[in-house]
Amino acid sequence: MRASPRHHSSLFWFCLPALLLSVSVIALPAIATYAMSLTDWDGVSEPWYIGFENYQDLFADRAFWSTMVNNGCWLIIFLTIPMALALFVSALLTTRRRAAAVYQAIFLLPFVISPVANVGIWMNVILDNNAGLLGWIDRNITPVGYPLGDPDTALYTVAAVNIWSFWGYLAVILFAAMRQTPEDQLEAAYLEGANGWQIFREVTLPNILPTVALLLALVTILSFLNFDYVFLMTGGGPAGSTEMLSTLAYGFAFRTFEVGKAAAVAVVMSGFGILASFAYIFVSREALK
Repeated sequence: MRASPRHHSSLFWFCLPALLLSVSVIALPAIATYAMSLTDWDGVSEPWYIGFENYQDLFADRAFWSTMVNNGCWLIIFLTIPMALALFVSALLTTRRRAAAVYQAIFLLPFVISPVANVGIWMNVILDNNAGLLGWIDRNITPVGYPLGDPDTALYTVAAVNIWSFWGYLAVILFAAMRQTPEDQLEAAYLEGANGWQIFREVTLPNILPTVALLLALVTILSFLNFDYVFLMTGGGPAGSTEMLSTLAYGFAFRTFEVGKAAAVAVVMSGFGILASFAYIFVSREALK
């Protein structure tokens, strides 16, 4: 039965507010950012059109490629450690459903706390050289140094703090997906004598793959947008070892007042997000075939 023209008209008017909102907060700023990336502008004076010169300068800058490497390392870390931890913990929660709500609240707490508060806790309670846990270990047990001051460990230290605040969010979503696994499939696996690992691999995991794919795309996008923990803990230092595309754009815009170049970095960041979105759409379509 074909829908009437009146029905299509009603759907259009229902979708129109969301469409207008998307255009106003996403499409128009994106177009403006791209246009700005083609100019030489300090944020105050009249912008001058310079074509793709900002992009040429970026791609010829070793600091930009060093930042890309840092972002790549960050992406690999977040596609593996928090996802694996969230999968493991959410699988355990499916066997302890009575206390699952309490555990979920505990795991989610760092995610809902402000990044400023989280960084304050870590910087003062754990990482502080004088009053922190690492400072006590450094004085009384074994020298550990200051991980945020070492270019070899600073990136991983910031990533550890961000993982601590983020993995619980992934675990809660994965646990909700696991609870949607059909009970008849689980019971059939139990009756056939499958152990816990076999049930997870053959029954649970195939059912949650769409959710896993969505979270991987989300983590990829957020990895190229991460700013708060890096900026609050190191500001991109020491020696650029934690510099990310987001902090690089911030530096261009508010330190050297190269707003056009900052916009070019933002366009590059958006490009990775768009690629991740298209990859997710492609994987989802293949899974539905």
